[in-house]
This record gives sequence, structure tokens and C-alpha cells, in this order.
Amino acid sequence: MNNTPHQFSKLAEELVGELRGVPYDEPRRAKKRPTQPLATVVEQLMVQHQIGRPSAEQSIRDQWVEIVGAANAAHSHAARIERNRLLVLAAHSVVRNELFHHREEIARRIRALPGCEAVKSINLRAG
Repeated sequence: MNNTPHQFSKLAEELVGELRGVPYDEPRRAKKRPTQPLATVVEQLMVQHQIGRPSAEQSIRDQWVEIVGAANAAHSHAARIERNRLLVLAAHSVVRNELFHHREEIARRIRALPGCEAVKSINLRAG
């Protein structure tokens, strides 16, 4: 026999709530979804936000001095990867110009890092 409780319609729940004097405080547009085990939800969040797992961004940040050089690394930061493009924030216009001229070489060095093969280009922004 099925152990899940019967799901009544929202209208039926509102009517029963009014009859019993219990206010129906659930939003009208809310969807009821089946309850998931906590372990499943936590695992999904850890995968989604890469908690406890090596990320491509972190491996790039760890090797940033070797990728762009110490002088450029002091004034720039690898922020995040969005749509196969690495967003790099450069605090100084000279450094941004230098990184722009060497962007193909920098992208090649990044693709050589483990887990970073998907990075195709570099997007430079002031920051």
C-alpha cells in the first residue's frame, strides 16, 4: 500500500482551514514538491557551489603568478569563469594593456592546467 499521504487541492485545503479556523498562509503561486532527503540536497549544493572540490578558478588563482608573471599578478586577479571565458580584473590600465597583448599565450597556459581545458579566451575588465 502507498505510504504517502493524499495531496488535496489548494482550494480544498483553504476550505478545510477556514472550517477549522486555521489560516491558510501558503502563497498562491507556490508549488509543492516532494520532500527530498537532506543528504541529497546537501550533496547537490556542494556540487553546485564546488564546496570541498577543486575548482578551475582556484587552480588558476594558485598558479596566477606563473601564468602572467609577478609584476602583472600584483595588479590583476582571475575572478571567475563564465561561458568558457575567464574574467580577469586588472587594477591598472598598463597591466590591463599588457594582459590584452598576451591574452592568447595566457589562455594557452591556462588550458594547460588540470581542469581548465574549457577556458577559450580571457575577458579583461577594470577592477
